[in-house]
Amino acid sequence: MSSYDVIVIGAGPGGYVAAIRCAQLGLKTAVVEGRETLGGTCLNVGCIPSKALLHASHMLHEAEHNFAEMGLKGKSPSVDWKQMLTYKQNTIDTNTKGIEFLFKKNKIDWLKGWGSVPEAGKVKVGEEVHEAKSIIIASGSEPSALPGVEVDEKVVVTSTGALTLNKVPKKLVVIGAGVIGLELGSVYARLGAEVTVVEFLDAITPGMDPEVQKTFQRTLKKQGMKFVMGAAVQKTEATKTKAKVHYKLRKDDSEHVLDADTVLVATGRKPYVEGLGLEALNVEMTKRGQIAVNGTWQTSVPGVYAIGDVIEGPMLAHKAEDEGMAVAEVIAGKHGHVNYGVIPGVIYTAPEVGSVGETEATLKEAGRAYKVGKFSFMGNARAKANFAGDGFVKILADKDTDRILGAHIIGPAAGELIHEICVAMEFGASAQDLALTCHAHPTYSEAVREAALACGDGPIHM
Repeated sequence: MSSYDVIVIGAGPGGYVAAIRCAQLGLKTAVVEGRETLGGTCLNVGCIPSKALLHASHMLHEAEHNFAEMGLKGKSPSVDWKQMLTYKQNTIDTNTKGIEFLFKKNKIDWLKGWGSVPEAGKVKVGEEVHEAKSIIIASGSEPSALPGVEVDEKVVVTSTGALTLNKVPKKLVVIGAGVIGLELGSVYARLGAEVTVVEFLDAITPGMDPEVQKTFQRTLKKQGMKFVMGAAVQKTEATKTKAKVHYKLRKDDSEHVLDADTVLVATGRKPYVEGLGLEALNVEMTKRGQIAVNGTWQTSVPGVYAIGDVIEGPMLAHKAEDEGMAVAEVIAGKHGHVNYGVIPGVIYTAPEVGSVGETEATLKEAGRAYKVGKFSFMGNARAKANFAGDGFVKILADKDTDRILGAHIIGPAAGELIHEICVAMEFGASAQDLALTCHAHPTYSEAVREAALACGDGPIHM
Protein backbone atom coordinates (compact mmCIF):
# COMPACT_ATOMS: atom_id res chain seq x y z
CA MET A 1 0.00 0.00 0.00
CA SER A 2 1.47 3.33 -1.13
CA SER A 3 1.12 6.31 1.18
CA TYR A 4 0.86 9.97 0.12
CA ASP A 5 0.19 13.36 1.60
CA VAL A 6 -2.27 14.09 -1.23
CA ILE A 7 -4.00 11.99 -3.88
CA VAL A 8 -5.83 13.87 -6.62
CA ILE A 9 -8.57 12.08 -8.56
CA GLY A 10 -8.60 13.46 -12.10
CA ALA A 11 -5.81 14.98 -14.23
CA GLY A 12 -7.77 17.76 -15.91
CA PRO A 13 -6.91 21.46 -15.49
CA GLY A 14 -8.05 21.49 -11.86
CA GLY A 15 -6.47 18.18 -10.91
CA TYR A 16 -3.07 18.49 -12.52
CA VAL A 17 -2.65 22.11 -11.38
CA ALA A 18 -3.60 21.11 -7.80
CA ALA A 19 -1.07 18.27 -7.94
CA ILE A 20 1.76 20.47 -9.20
CA ARG A 21 1.08 23.12 -6.56
CA CYS A 22 0.91 20.46 -3.81
CA ALA A 23 4.27 19.09 -4.95
CA GLN A 24 5.77 22.58 -5.05
CA LEU A 25 4.66 23.04 -1.45
CA GLY A 26 6.53 19.91 -0.40
CA LEU A 27 3.67 17.42 -0.29
CA LYS A 28 4.12 13.87 -1.58
CA THR A 29 1.52 13.76 -4.34
CA ALA A 30 -0.12 11.27 -6.71
CA VAL A 31 -2.77 11.71 -9.39
CA VAL A 32 -5.33 9.09 -10.44
CA GLU A 33 -6.23 9.22 -14.14
CA GLY A 34 -7.88 6.54 -16.28
CA ARG A 35 -7.27 8.15 -19.68
CA GLU A 36 -4.24 7.16 -21.70
CA THR A 37 -3.10 10.80 -21.56
CA LEU A 38 -3.15 13.55 -18.96
CA GLY A 39 -5.04 16.83 -19.27
CA GLY A 40 -8.64 15.68 -18.88
CA THR A 41 -11.54 16.67 -21.13
CA CYS A 42 -10.17 20.18 -21.71
CA LEU A 43 -6.88 19.12 -23.21
CA ASN A 44 -7.95 15.91 -24.95
CA VAL A 45 -11.47 16.49 -26.27
CA GLY A 46 -12.41 20.05 -25.32
CA CYS A 47 -10.74 23.44 -25.00
CA ILE A 48 -7.48 22.77 -26.82
CA PRO A 49 -8.57 20.71 -29.86
CA SER A 50 -11.54 23.02 -30.46
CA LYS A 51 -9.23 26.05 -30.42
CA ALA A 52 -6.96 24.38 -32.96
CA LEU A 53 -9.92 23.90 -35.32
CA LEU A 54 -11.17 27.42 -34.63
CA HIS A 55 -7.76 28.81 -35.55
CA ALA A 56 -7.50 26.75 -38.74
CA SER A 57 -11.01 27.64 -39.89
CA HIS A 58 -10.41 31.33 -39.14
CA MET A 59 -7.30 31.28 -41.32
CA LEU A 60 -9.43 29.83 -44.13
CA HIS A 61 -12.00 32.58 -43.64
CA GLU A 62 -9.31 35.25 -43.86
CA ALA A 63 -7.93 33.71 -47.06
CA GLU A 64 -11.38 33.55 -48.65
CA HIS A 65 -12.60 37.00 -47.63
CA ASN A 66 -9.73 39.39 -46.88
CA PHE A 67 -6.51 38.29 -48.57
CA ALA A 68 -7.35 39.73 -51.99
CA GLU A 69 -8.10 43.16 -50.57
CA MET A 70 -4.68 43.17 -48.90
CA GLY A 71 -3.00 42.37 -52.20
CA LEU A 72 -2.52 38.69 -51.43
CA LYS A 73 -3.68 37.19 -54.71
CA GLY A 74 -4.12 33.56 -55.64
CA LYS A 75 -6.47 30.65 -55.28
CA SER A 76 -8.02 30.19 -51.84
CA PRO A 77 -6.76 27.07 -50.05
CA SER A 78 -8.84 23.91 -50.19
CA VAL A 79 -9.68 22.02 -47.02
CA ASP A 80 -7.71 18.85 -46.32
CA TRP A 81 -9.86 17.65 -43.42
CA LYS A 82 -7.60 14.69 -42.63
CA GLN A 83 -4.56 16.98 -42.31
CA MET A 84 -6.55 19.45 -40.21
CA LEU A 85 -7.40 16.65 -37.78
CA THR A 86 -3.71 15.66 -37.71
CA TYR A 87 -2.78 19.25 -36.84
CA LYS A 88 -5.40 19.18 -34.08
CA GLN A 89 -4.03 15.89 -32.71
CA ASN A 90 -0.44 17.16 -32.82
CA THR A 91 -1.57 20.15 -30.75
CA ILE A 92 -3.14 17.81 -28.19
CA ASP A 93 -0.08 15.53 -28.06
CA THR A 94 2.33 18.41 -27.50
CA ASN A 95 0.32 19.64 -24.54
CA THR A 96 -0.35 16.26 -22.91
CA LYS A 97 3.35 15.36 -23.13
CA GLY A 98 4.08 18.71 -21.52
CA ILE A 99 2.00 17.75 -18.49
CA GLU A 100 3.77 14.37 -18.27
CA PHE A 101 7.06 16.28 -18.19
CA LEU A 102 5.75 18.53 -15.40
CA PHE A 103 4.69 15.47 -13.38
CA LYS A 104 8.19 14.00 -13.66
CA LYS A 105 9.80 17.35 -12.88
CA ASN A 106 7.71 17.71 -9.71
CA LYS A 107 8.00 14.00 -8.74
CA ILE A 108 4.25 13.38 -8.98
CA ASP A 109 3.14 9.75 -9.32
CA TRP A 110 0.57 8.91 -11.98
CA LEU A 111 -1.70 6.13 -10.69
CA LYS A 112 -3.19 4.86 -13.96
CA GLY A 113 -6.80 3.76 -13.73
CA TRP A 114 -10.16 4.94 -12.39
CA GLY A 115 -10.28 5.88 -8.73
CA SER A 116 -12.84 5.58 -5.94
CA VAL A 117 -12.83 6.52 -2.26
CA PRO A 118 -13.85 3.48 -0.17
CA GLU A 119 -13.26 5.43 3.04
CA ALA A 120 -11.68 8.67 4.21
CA GLY A 121 -7.93 8.56 3.76
CA LYS A 122 -7.97 5.81 1.13
CA VAL A 123 -8.20 5.75 -2.67
CA LYS A 124 -8.75 2.56 -4.62
CA VAL A 125 -7.35 2.29 -8.16
CA GLY A 126 -8.13 -1.04 -9.78
CA GLU A 127 -7.36 -3.62 -7.10
CA GLU A 128 -4.82 -1.46 -5.28
CA VAL A 129 -5.63 0.73 -2.30
CA HIS A 130 -3.48 3.78 -1.52
CA GLU A 131 -3.43 5.89 1.61
CA ALA A 132 -3.58 9.69 1.62
CA LYS A 133 -3.83 12.30 4.36
CA SER A 134 -5.86 14.43 1.96
CA ILE A 135 -7.88 13.55 -1.15
CA ILE A 136 -8.87 16.03 -3.85
CA ILE A 137 -11.75 15.08 -6.17
CA ALA A 138 -11.27 16.79 -9.54
CA SER A 139 -13.13 14.34 -11.78
CA GLY A 140 -14.64 17.02 -14.03
CA SER A 141 -17.85 16.81 -16.04
CA GLU A 142 -19.54 15.00 -18.91
CA PRO A 143 -22.14 16.07 -21.53
CA SER A 144 -25.72 16.26 -20.25
CA ALA A 145 -28.23 13.87 -21.78
CA LEU A 146 -31.32 15.14 -23.59
CA PRO A 147 -34.54 13.05 -23.50
CA GLY A 148 -35.36 11.56 -26.88
CA VAL A 149 -31.85 12.14 -28.20
CA GLU A 150 -29.59 9.09 -28.45
CA VAL A 151 -25.91 9.92 -28.95
CA ASP A 152 -23.83 7.51 -31.04
CA GLU A 153 -20.81 9.85 -31.55
CA LYS A 154 -21.07 9.24 -35.30
CA VAL A 155 -24.22 10.94 -36.57
CA VAL A 156 -25.60 12.31 -33.30
CA VAL A 157 -22.55 13.56 -31.43
CA THR A 158 -21.40 15.46 -28.38
CA SER A 159 -18.46 17.84 -28.54
CA THR A 160 -16.19 14.77 -28.34
CA GLY A 161 -17.55 13.24 -31.54
CA ALA A 162 -17.72 16.65 -33.25
CA LEU A 163 -13.94 16.89 -33.02
CA THR A 164 -13.36 13.62 -34.90
CA LEU A 165 -15.96 13.52 -37.69
CA ASN A 166 -14.93 11.56 -40.78
CA LYS A 167 -15.76 14.53 -42.99
CA VAL A 168 -17.21 18.02 -42.88
CA PRO A 169 -21.02 17.59 -42.93
CA LYS A 170 -23.11 19.37 -45.55
CA LYS A 171 -25.81 20.04 -42.97
CA LEU A 172 -25.09 20.36 -39.24
CA VAL A 173 -27.79 20.92 -36.63
CA VAL A 174 -26.54 22.16 -33.26
CA ILE A 175 -28.83 21.64 -30.28
CA GLY A 176 -28.01 24.38 -27.78
CA ALA A 177 -26.74 27.93 -28.32
CA GLY A 178 -24.18 27.93 -25.53
CA VAL A 179 -20.42 28.33 -25.80
CA ILE A 180 -19.63 24.80 -27.05
CA GLY A 181 -22.36 24.75 -29.68
CA LEU A 182 -21.49 28.17 -31.09
CA GLU A 183 -17.75 27.55 -31.19
CA LEU A 184 -17.99 24.20 -32.98
CA GLY A 185 -20.87 25.44 -35.12
CA SER A 186 -18.74 28.34 -36.32
CA VAL A 187 -15.88 25.96 -37.16
CA TYR A 188 -18.05 23.89 -39.48
CA ALA A 189 -19.81 26.93 -40.91
CA ARG A 190 -16.44 28.35 -42.03
CA LEU A 191 -15.53 24.96 -43.50
CA GLY A 192 -18.65 25.05 -45.68
CA ALA A 193 -21.37 23.33 -43.66
CA GLU A 194 -24.91 24.67 -43.51
CA VAL A 195 -25.29 25.17 -39.76
CA THR A 196 -28.61 25.57 -37.93
CA VAL A 197 -28.64 26.17 -34.17
CA VAL A 198 -31.76 25.13 -32.24
CA GLU A 199 -32.11 26.81 -28.84
CA PHE A 200 -34.79 26.36 -26.16
CA LEU A 201 -34.46 29.92 -24.83
CA ASP A 202 -35.10 33.17 -26.70
CA ALA A 203 -31.48 34.36 -26.55
CA ILE A 204 -28.12 32.71 -27.18
CA THR A 205 -25.40 32.28 -24.53
CA PRO A 206 -27.58 32.41 -21.39
CA GLY A 207 -26.37 34.81 -18.70
CA MET A 208 -24.40 37.01 -21.07
CA ASP A 209 -24.89 40.76 -21.34
CA PRO A 210 -28.09 41.20 -23.46
CA GLU A 211 -26.51 43.76 -25.79
CA VAL A 212 -23.60 41.42 -26.47
CA GLN A 213 -26.05 38.54 -27.05
CA LYS A 214 -27.86 40.48 -29.78
CA THR A 215 -24.68 41.71 -31.46
CA PHE A 216 -23.13 38.25 -31.28
CA GLN A 217 -26.12 36.50 -32.81
CA ARG A 218 -26.37 39.12 -35.56
CA THR A 219 -22.68 38.64 -36.38
CA LEU A 220 -22.97 34.85 -36.52
CA LYS A 221 -25.99 35.19 -38.82
CA LYS A 222 -23.88 37.33 -41.18
CA GLN A 223 -21.38 34.46 -41.22
CA GLY A 224 -24.10 32.12 -42.45
CA MET A 225 -25.29 30.42 -39.27
CA LYS A 226 -29.07 30.01 -38.88
CA PHE A 227 -30.95 30.13 -35.58
CA VAL A 228 -34.23 28.61 -34.42
CA MET A 229 -35.00 30.20 -31.04
CA GLY A 230 -37.58 29.20 -28.45
CA ALA A 231 -37.55 25.62 -29.72
CA ALA A 232 -37.90 22.48 -27.59
CA VAL A 233 -36.26 19.47 -29.19
CA GLN A 234 -38.52 16.42 -28.91
CA LYS A 235 -36.34 13.71 -30.40
CA THR A 236 -33.80 12.79 -33.05
CA GLU A 237 -34.00 9.99 -35.59
CA ALA A 238 -30.71 8.73 -36.96
CA THR A 239 -29.63 6.32 -39.68
CA LYS A 240 -26.02 5.44 -40.49
CA THR A 241 -25.48 8.65 -42.43
CA LYS A 242 -28.40 11.02 -41.78
CA ALA A 243 -30.56 12.37 -38.98
CA LYS A 244 -33.80 14.23 -38.37
CA VAL A 245 -34.33 16.65 -35.50
CA HIS A 246 -37.93 17.06 -34.31
CA TYR A 247 -38.77 20.18 -32.32
CA LYS A 248 -41.71 22.28 -31.12
CA LEU A 249 -41.80 26.06 -31.06
CA ARG A 250 -42.71 27.14 -27.55
CA LYS A 251 -44.73 30.15 -28.73
CA ASP A 252 -47.39 28.10 -30.54
CA ASP A 253 -46.55 24.39 -30.01
CA SER A 254 -46.12 23.96 -33.77
CA GLU A 255 -44.05 20.93 -34.75
CA HIS A 256 -41.10 21.07 -37.16
CA VAL A 257 -38.38 18.78 -38.52
CA LEU A 258 -34.82 19.55 -39.61
CA ASP A 259 -32.73 17.26 -41.80
CA ALA A 260 -29.03 16.89 -40.98
CA ASP A 261 -25.93 14.89 -41.82
CA THR A 262 -24.70 15.44 -38.27
CA VAL A 263 -26.40 16.56 -35.07
CA LEU A 264 -24.28 18.14 -32.32
CA VAL A 265 -25.83 17.92 -28.86
CA ALA A 266 -24.45 20.89 -26.91
CA THR A 267 -26.98 21.32 -24.11
CA GLY A 268 -24.51 21.68 -21.27
CA ARG A 269 -22.52 19.43 -18.95
CA LYS A 270 -23.02 17.74 -15.58
CA PRO A 271 -20.58 16.71 -12.82
CA TYR A 272 -18.85 13.37 -13.42
CA VAL A 273 -19.07 11.55 -10.09
CA GLU A 274 -20.02 8.04 -11.18
CA GLY A 275 -18.00 5.28 -9.56
CA LEU A 276 -16.31 7.51 -6.98
CA GLY A 277 -18.19 5.91 -4.09
CA LEU A 278 -19.49 9.21 -2.77
CA GLU A 279 -22.89 7.86 -1.73
CA ALA A 280 -21.40 5.08 0.41
CA LEU A 281 -19.01 7.63 1.87
CA ASN A 282 -21.99 9.90 2.74
CA VAL A 283 -20.54 12.88 0.91
CA GLU A 284 -23.10 15.69 0.93
CA MET A 285 -24.38 16.66 -2.53
CA THR A 286 -26.31 19.69 -3.79
CA LYS A 287 -29.75 19.44 -5.41
CA ARG A 288 -28.08 19.81 -8.81
CA GLY A 289 -25.86 16.77 -8.28
CA GLN A 290 -22.71 18.70 -7.39
CA ILE A 291 -20.42 17.95 -4.47
CA ALA A 292 -21.11 20.35 -1.61
CA VAL A 293 -17.99 22.04 -0.19
CA ASN A 294 -17.25 24.68 2.43
CA GLY A 295 -15.13 27.82 2.11
CA THR A 296 -11.91 25.79 1.95
CA TRP A 297 -13.22 23.32 -0.67
CA GLN A 298 -13.60 20.54 1.92
CA THR A 299 -16.54 18.15 1.57
CA SER A 300 -18.69 16.91 4.43
CA VAL A 301 -16.08 14.19 4.92
CA PRO A 302 -12.95 15.52 6.67
CA GLY A 303 -9.82 15.27 4.54
CA VAL A 304 -11.77 14.94 1.29
CA TYR A 305 -11.83 18.04 -0.93
CA ALA A 306 -13.46 18.79 -4.29
CA ILE A 307 -12.78 21.37 -7.01
CA GLY A 308 -13.70 22.26 -10.58
CA ASP A 309 -16.75 21.07 -12.49
CA VAL A 310 -17.93 18.72 -9.72
CA ILE A 311 -18.73 21.67 -7.40
CA GLU A 312 -20.83 24.82 -7.80
CA GLY A 313 -19.79 27.63 -10.11
CA PRO A 314 -19.03 28.04 -13.81
CA MET A 315 -17.64 24.95 -15.54
CA LEU A 316 -14.48 26.65 -16.73
CA ALA A 317 -10.95 25.24 -16.87
CA HIS A 318 -9.40 28.37 -15.36
CA LYS A 319 -11.89 28.38 -12.47
CA ALA A 320 -10.82 24.78 -11.74
CA GLU A 321 -7.15 25.77 -11.96
CA ASP A 322 -7.64 28.62 -9.48
CA GLU A 323 -9.39 26.25 -7.08
CA GLY A 324 -6.63 23.68 -7.61
CA MET A 325 -3.94 26.12 -6.52
CA ALA A 326 -6.06 27.40 -3.64
CA VAL A 327 -6.92 23.97 -2.20
CA ALA A 328 -3.25 22.99 -2.38
CA GLU A 329 -2.42 26.05 -0.30
CA VAL A 330 -5.10 25.11 2.23
CA ILE A 331 -3.85 21.53 2.55
CA ALA A 332 -0.31 22.82 3.03
CA GLY A 333 -1.49 25.01 5.92
CA LYS A 334 -1.51 28.27 4.00
CA HIS A 335 -4.38 30.50 2.84
CA GLY A 336 -6.08 29.60 -0.42
CA HIS A 337 -7.89 32.35 -2.32
CA VAL A 338 -10.29 32.43 -5.27
CA ASN A 339 -12.10 35.65 -6.19
CA TYR A 340 -15.28 34.27 -7.75
CA GLY A 341 -16.35 37.78 -8.73
CA VAL A 342 -13.45 38.07 -11.16
CA ILE A 343 -13.55 34.90 -13.26
CA PRO A 344 -13.59 35.78 -16.96
CA GLY A 345 -15.57 33.92 -19.58
CA VAL A 346 -14.46 33.73 -23.21
CA ILE A 347 -16.04 32.46 -26.43
CA TYR A 348 -13.38 31.82 -29.08
CA THR A 349 -15.38 32.49 -32.22
CA ALA A 350 -14.50 35.31 -34.61
CA PRO A 351 -15.15 37.84 -33.26
CA GLU A 352 -14.29 36.64 -29.78
CA VAL A 353 -16.44 37.42 -26.76
CA GLY A 354 -15.01 38.14 -23.33
CA SER A 355 -16.84 39.02 -20.12
CA VAL A 356 -16.19 39.41 -16.41
CA GLY A 357 -18.17 40.50 -13.38
CA GLU A 358 -21.65 41.98 -13.37
CA THR A 359 -23.99 42.51 -16.32
CA GLU A 360 -26.52 45.32 -16.62
CA ALA A 361 -29.24 42.75 -15.90
CA THR A 362 -27.65 41.59 -12.62
CA LEU A 363 -26.99 45.17 -11.51
CA LYS A 364 -30.59 46.20 -12.22
CA GLU A 365 -31.87 43.15 -10.37
CA ALA A 366 -29.74 44.09 -7.36
CA GLY A 367 -30.92 47.71 -7.51
CA ARG A 368 -27.38 49.07 -7.87
CA ALA A 369 -26.71 52.46 -9.45
CA TYR A 370 -24.19 52.14 -12.27
CA LYS A 371 -22.89 53.88 -15.36
CA VAL A 372 -21.90 52.50 -18.74
CA GLY A 373 -18.84 53.31 -20.81
CA LYS A 374 -18.91 51.93 -24.33
CA PHE A 375 -16.62 52.14 -27.33
CA SER A 376 -17.00 50.58 -30.79
CA PHE A 377 -14.09 48.83 -32.51
CA MET A 378 -15.01 50.85 -35.61
CA GLY A 379 -13.26 53.71 -33.85
CA ASN A 380 -10.11 51.66 -33.33
CA ALA A 381 -7.46 52.09 -36.05
CA ARG A 382 -5.84 48.67 -35.55
CA ALA A 383 -9.19 46.87 -35.74
CA LYS A 384 -10.18 48.64 -38.95
CA ALA A 385 -6.82 47.82 -40.56
CA ASN A 386 -7.33 44.15 -39.70
CA PHE A 387 -10.93 43.85 -40.95
CA ALA A 388 -12.05 43.46 -37.34
CA GLY A 389 -14.15 46.54 -36.71
CA ASP A 390 -17.30 44.68 -35.60
CA GLY A 391 -18.08 44.77 -31.90
CA PHE A 392 -17.45 46.95 -28.88
CA VAL A 393 -16.08 47.24 -25.35
CA LYS A 394 -18.53 47.95 -22.55
CA ILE A 395 -17.42 48.79 -19.00
CA LEU A 396 -19.85 48.95 -16.08
CA ALA A 397 -18.80 51.10 -13.12
CA ASP A 398 -20.40 52.11 -9.84
CA LYS A 399 -22.21 55.41 -10.36
CA ASP A 400 -20.88 56.95 -7.13
CA THR A 401 -17.42 55.43 -6.61
CA ASP A 402 -16.48 54.74 -10.27
CA ARG A 403 -15.24 51.28 -9.23
CA ILE A 404 -15.34 48.81 -12.12
CA LEU A 405 -18.09 46.23 -11.58
CA GLY A 406 -17.94 44.32 -14.85
CA ALA A 407 -16.96 44.42 -18.51
CA HIS A 408 -18.18 42.86 -21.75
CA ILE A 409 -16.24 42.76 -25.00
CA ILE A 410 -17.17 41.46 -28.43
CA GLY A 411 -14.47 41.98 -31.00
CA PRO A 412 -10.89 41.13 -31.95
CA ALA A 413 -8.79 39.49 -29.20
CA ALA A 414 -11.60 39.94 -26.67
CA GLY A 415 -10.30 36.88 -24.80
CA GLU A 416 -6.98 38.66 -24.23
CA LEU A 417 -8.31 42.18 -23.66
CA ILE A 418 -10.69 41.11 -20.89
CA HIS A 419 -7.75 40.34 -18.59
CA GLU A 420 -6.68 43.96 -18.37
CA ILE A 421 -10.05 44.62 -16.79
CA CYS A 422 -9.76 41.50 -14.59
CA VAL A 423 -6.51 42.80 -13.11
CA ALA A 424 -8.08 46.23 -12.59
CA MET A 425 -11.06 44.66 -10.78
CA GLU A 426 -8.79 42.47 -8.64
CA PHE A 427 -7.11 45.63 -7.37
CA GLY A 428 -10.41 47.51 -6.92
CA ALA A 429 -9.59 50.00 -9.67
CA SER A 430 -11.91 52.69 -10.95
CA ALA A 431 -12.78 53.33 -14.59
CA GLN A 432 -10.72 56.51 -14.29
CA ASP A 433 -7.65 54.44 -13.30
CA LEU A 434 -7.95 52.62 -16.64
CA ALA A 435 -8.63 55.86 -18.50
CA LEU A 436 -5.47 57.47 -17.10
CA THR A 437 -3.26 54.49 -18.05
CA CYS A 438 -1.27 55.01 -21.24
CA HIS A 439 -2.05 52.40 -23.90
CA ALA A 440 0.23 51.80 -26.91
CA HIS A 441 -0.99 52.94 -30.32
CA PRO A 442 -2.16 51.31 -32.50
CA THR A 443 -3.51 48.40 -30.42
CA TYR A 444 -6.88 46.79 -29.83
CA SER A 445 -6.42 47.59 -26.13
CA GLU A 446 -6.99 51.28 -26.83
CA ALA A 447 -10.67 50.39 -27.17
CA VAL A 448 -10.63 49.38 -23.49
CA ARG A 449 -9.17 52.74 -22.50
CA GLU A 450 -11.74 54.55 -24.65
CA ALA A 451 -14.57 52.65 -22.95
CA ALA A 452 -13.11 53.66 -19.59
CA LEU A 453 -12.98 57.28 -20.81
CA ALA A 454 -16.64 56.91 -21.80
CA CYS A 455 -17.44 56.29 -18.12
CA GLY A 456 -16.28 59.85 -17.52
CA ASP A 457 -16.27 62.84 -19.86
CA GLY A 458 -16.35 60.72 -23.00
CA PRO A 459 -14.09 58.85 -25.42
CA ILE A 460 -11.69 60.62 -27.76
CA HIS A 461 -12.23 58.73 -31.00
CA MET A 462 -16.02 58.56 -31.11
